[in-house]
Amino acid sequence: MTPQVSIIMGSVSDLPVMNKAAQFLDEMEIPFEMNALSAHRTPEEVERFARGAEGRGIRVIIAAAGMAAHLCGVIASMTTLPVVGVPIAASLDGIDALLAIVQMPPGIPVATVGINGAQNAAILAAQMLALSDEALARRLASYKEGLKKKIVKANKELASVQFKFKTN
Repeated sequence: MTPQVSIIMGSVSDLPVMNKAAQFLDEMEIPFEMNALSAHRTPEEVERFARGAEGRGIRVIIAAAGMAAHLCGVIASMTTLPVVGVPIAASLDGIDALLAIVQMPPGIPVATVGINGAQNAAILAAQMLALSDEALARRLASYKEGLKKKIVKANKELASVQFKFKTN
């Protein structure tokens, strides 16, 4: 299989968060790769990765970083592929990473999800890929229908919860 999505994290300590992205991509049957690269500790490897990703068949990059969170923007500066940034709550509750990723200069966009929002990053990547993949679009539609059914079920369960002043 040739990976279509690349999950890049600044450190393997980000893996517990990024597992959610991997699980979703796996569920959607999207081939992906996972690597740890650091904008500060392995800049040459980051450049080699970013410049070669498209040629290897990568179509979307999910990049996770905490604290200074430069990885996402550095990758975006070296490729025309879409980059989805996942701010990691490594310090300052992840606010530092969120601000670092979302405040990119004009011309170097990084789509940014919420702090530790790896699953949403994978869903966004899948939606991008589904624009040219009808089977994937159907799997995504089914996934979203499942989300709706979970809420309908939860509301039915909430109806049985009793409180003295609850009116429904």
